[in-house]
Amino acid sequence: MHFDLLQLSLNTVSKLKVESSDVVNKANEILSSWGLSGDALAYTRTGILVCLVIGLSMAIWWLVRKILEKTVHTFTHLTKTKWDDYLVKNKFFSACAHMVPLLLMDFFMETVFSDFKRIAQLGIRLTDFAFILVLIIVLIRFLNTARDVLSERPALKDKPLHSIFQLGKLIVSLVLGIVMVSIALNIELVVILTSMGAMTAIILLIFKDTLLGFVGSIQLSANDMVRIGDWVTVDKFGADGDVEEINLTTVKVRNFDMTITTIPTYSFISDSFRNWRGMQESDGRRISRAINIQVSTVKFCSKDLLEKLGEIEIIRAYVDLKEKEVETYNQSQKINKSVLLNGRNQTNLGIFRHYITEYLKANKDINQNMTLMVRQLDPKETGVPLQVYCFTNTKDWPEYEAVMSNIFDHLLSSVPFFELAVFENPSGADFKRLAN
Repeated sequence: MHFDLLQLSLNTVSKLKVESSDVVNKANEILSSWGLSGDALAYTRTGILVCLVIGLSMAIWWLVRKILEKTVHTFTHLTKTKWDDYLVKNKFFSACAHMVPLLLMDFFMETVFSDFKRIAQLGIRLTDFAFILVLIIVLIRFLNTARDVLSERPALKDKPLHSIFQLGKLIVSLVLGIVMVSIALNIELVVILTSMGAMTAIILLIFKDTLLGFVGSIQLSANDMVRIGDWVTVDKFGADGDVEEINLTTVKVRNFDMTITTIPTYSFISDSFRNWRGMQESDGRRISRAINIQVSTVKFCSKDLLEKLGEIEIIRAYVDLKEKEVETYNQSQKINKSVLLNGRNQTNLGIFRHYITEYLKANKDINQNMTLMVRQLDPKETGVPLQVYCFTNTKDWPEYEAVMSNIFDHLLSSVPFFELAVFENPSGADFKRLAN
């Protein structure tokens, strides 16, 4: 039914165009018989034709919308592709329907205003201007549809599609915008483009952020530096969270406190940032933390201390074996052990370091296939740092923090057993105690 009405309307339009002069002449005859002549005849005829064209345009616009909606909805349910679904969602066909009445009005403008050439030219420019504006909307909605469809593909989910399509929309709007200016001012397009050459510096200044953002997004994509979903830390902007969106000019990061930080795209090229993707793709998450041991508590182990430490299960074999090795060496070298400093001796810090290593090896939450070591760093004014360097089996943040806390809870509690002490800066209570 709708198709028959549309065909009838189009045939009517074609016939009216072909026989427009006859229609005008017939209208003149009818209006002359009413006693109209001169300007009154021209104004009345033009008014009637304007009403007819507007009415016909609105009728065809309504028919086209109904036909498109019915046809598209029918095909949407029948097809498996998502293009038609997103075209409907982004109102692409609704925008296309607006182009039909504008084409029709442009088609009949000279006929309607045959007695008013300047008005006819102005009307044609207005309808052309409106048509280009609608065309921009149509193309932008098509690009939005393409972006939505492509973003669902697994291979492209983490790519900066938003920035690419934003650039496409910017180019479409800029090019057709120049055409609209040409139509509105009735100036040749070549003249406008030539004039814009002299404004290049101003244009570059205006679109500086856009151009830098585009260059940045291309480099980020080409070098695979940042993807959507990556955990990034950008200290300069106080950002620490997951990348939610990569646009032409900004990167949106949702921080772990649920706030959102927007960072200029080019800053990821010009400034330093940390991407935790490597950790997330690895087999574990690193623990790198030190306990500062008070230097004054580090000493050679006495026999009593060795006997006490030899009762600790996981280092019993080590203490006994090491002590036998030390005694054998000292005897073979005829070392005078009346002075403890002579020869070889075990230290409480060395045994504690080995204890931590064995404790980590026995911990099921630590990845034994990755680097695991306990090392002594350079002594400082805050003591001797004893650093734990290993990787957890889990990469989940809360679980990782729990594993690390459990390890250091145990180690801090273990320090006194080795007659060591953790370094602490003196507090007010310490000074008060000294004063008394």
